[in-house]
Amino acid sequence: MAKSDATSVNRKAEIISAAIEVFAEVGYYRATTAQVAERAKISQPYVFRFFSTKELLLLSALEVSWSRVIESFRKVVEATSPELLEATLIRDYERIQGMHRNEILLQMQAQTMGEEAIQETMRGGFKEVRDMVLTAFREAGIEQSEERTMLFLARGMLCNVAVALNMPELMKG
Repeated sequence: MAKSDATSVNRKAEIISAAIEVFAEVGYYRATTAQVAERAKISQPYVFRFFSTKELLLLSALEVSWSRVIESFRKVVEATSPELLEATLIRDYERIQGMHRNEILLQMQAQTMGEEAIQETMRGGFKEVRDMVLTAFREAGIEQSEERTMLFLARGMLCNVAVALNMPELMKG
């Protein structure tokens, strides 16, 4: 990869990171590309060099957040014994929440957005996580794999609410 290509890739990642922060803090609809540019310490036209619309920037940010969860879960599934699988996935998700809180908040916002492209990205992320967990639970011999997968996902959503509202007591149990 040429140096300018590497710089472009890094710059694009920096813009996405800035967008995740800004969108999580002020909300996607209130956020502006000017705020994203300011956070990334670049000019607003430079944002548009990589993302022609704010929605495309959001979609990229959501894809980054889903990729983080999916790749992390994939590593857990590949390296964890069946009897520790569910508990390890839960701990891993809690770690992601702690390290990437803004990504979780962004996903929570996106769940309520009606734009088809955003809905499709969210459906795709949830489907991939659900399918991976269900397959892993089945292969691990976990009884009632579908029910356990649903409960796992529901617990994750409750954890998201607990993080968003700063109510850690919701995650005890």
